[in-house]
Amino acid sequence: MMILVIGGSGSGKSAWAEGMIAKSRCQRRYYIATMQAADGESLARVRRHRAQRAGIGFETIERPRDIGALRLQADSAALAEDIPNLLANEMFGGGDWERIVPGMEALSSQCDLLIAVTGDVFRDGISYDDGTLEYLRRLAAVNRALAARADAVVEVVYSIPTLLKGALPCD
Repeated sequence: MMILVIGGSGSGKSAWAEGMIAKSRCQRRYYIATMQAADGESLARVRRHRAQRAGIGFETIERPRDIGALRLQADSAALAEDIPNLLANEMFGGGDWERIVPGMEALSSQCDLLIAVTGDVFRDGISYDDGTLEYLRRLAAVNRALAARADAVVEVVYSIPTLLKGALPCD
């Protein structure tokens, strides 16, 4: 089963996704971290996310690009955090952004539960340069494709989840 979770920055989407993984009956729990921590702010975010999932049995896998090359155990749950970082790494770090959706499908076929966390970064009303607009267009395309393939889609706002598609396995 694949669940796509979307929300704005600080919405509680990551904590909600981690809680869903913790509720699962899967013995192995993977946290696939896509962020390339390069400055104080990103390092602080990594520390905060590690503290959030402390004690709930995640094995962290750092994977900033080519997520589909991972191999997971069949009786596992995985949380891919997060799609906007993965896209930026693929686009601007010498990768191939078009492998994100097939990569997520490959992961989903390997484990019992895959939760992909993505961002809603489309509502700020700011005019951007062409490069940023292209990033936003590609993120929208990836989000649409993942939503179409996901068994369930959940939007989290102020830590409140709203089911937009499908049903949840263990809520």
